[in-house]
Amino acid sequence: MSGEWDKQKLEALRAQFGDNHGGELYDPDFRKVADKIFSKSGTRMAPYAGIPTFLDAPIKQVDPEDPDIDDLEVAIIGIPMDLGVTNRPGARFGPRALRAIERIGPYNHVLGCAPVQDLRVADIGDIPFDSRYRLEKSLDNIEAYMHKIIAAGVMPLSVGGDHSITHPILKAVGKEGPVGLIHIDAHCDTGGSFDETKFHHGGPFRNAVLDGVLDPTRTVQIGIRGSAEYLWEFSKKSGMTVIHAEEIPGLGIPAVIEKAREIVGDGPVYVSFDIDGVDPSFAPGTGTPEVGGLTTREVLEFLRGLKGLNICGGDVVEVAPQYDPTTNSAHVGAQVLFEILSLMVFSPFIAE
Repeated sequence: MSGEWDKQKLEALRAQFGDNHGGELYDPDFRKVADKIFSKSGTRMAPYAGIPTFLDAPIKQVDPEDPDIDDLEVAIIGIPMDLGVTNRPGARFGPRALRAIERIGPYNHVLGCAPVQDLRVADIGDIPFDSRYRLEKSLDNIEAYMHKIIAAGVMPLSVGGDHSITHPILKAVGKEGPVGLIHIDAHCDTGGSFDETKFHHGGPFRNAVLDGVLDPTRTVQIGIRGSAEYLWEFSKKSGMTVIHAEEIPGLGIPAVIEKAREIVGDGPVYVSFDIDGVDPSFAPGTGTPEVGGLTTREVLEFLRGLKGLNICGGDVVEVAPQYDPTTNSAHVGAQVLFEILSLMVFSPFIAE
């Protein structure tokens, strides 16, 4: 008889697994997750049932004027605003699209965590806006709301919306001192004023540096490419590290991880992910697609390599679902949201 399989081993497997349900696991790490997911009778909520929330996190209704969130470690927040786009609109529908994605998590097998269960986290709804027409007013609304989140000692994880939302978030996160940044994107978003305003999705990180809330020497921008390179000299002049998409195959993701960890160090660091950092063959649903981007596997490998960094907040932006009938773009965005939340499980910032 070839191999080591025999009837005795089959009977042993039948005795151990034949009559149990999917939540009855023997590996202690898997069992720890299953105990949080399965009921005693062996059922779990269907991924397509119930009210959709970010990553199936619990819903927490809050008063926008005075959000009672002292019991949370992380608040996931929708920011449905895309008044800052330069090309195709539609990222205002990003939060709704990401909430509708099912079957993300609950277990992160690479990082070894179930972040929605391991953290005190909730979907606290969307930031309310005073006007659907006025960009600068909307940015003020975001900043004021985020100051309340930070004052409560809660880490913000936001879903946009276009990338202009990150500037007011950083003004709140970096109020006590400039933070570092890990930025995955096709574009540096460090452009200057045009069409009579500096507030647009092409300039949030220039604005944040000049406001003193972002440390450019602790900033790394990954996946950069496209024809607008000439607009981003501020990145290099201010001391940011730019890793172009064309460099990544030669460098390899492990080297990019090592470089990013070296740059941001042990201080607080914000993670910002623009869906157009991914090649449009994987995620076409965005306003400014650029060919030649990162693969989804590269993005996940990179993010998982950041485990243990002092993450202080994050966002996923620029998902415009109407340009992608397959829902793949929203699925990629929701998966990245899950990965950033997973990193927060291991962030020293949580324990502070």
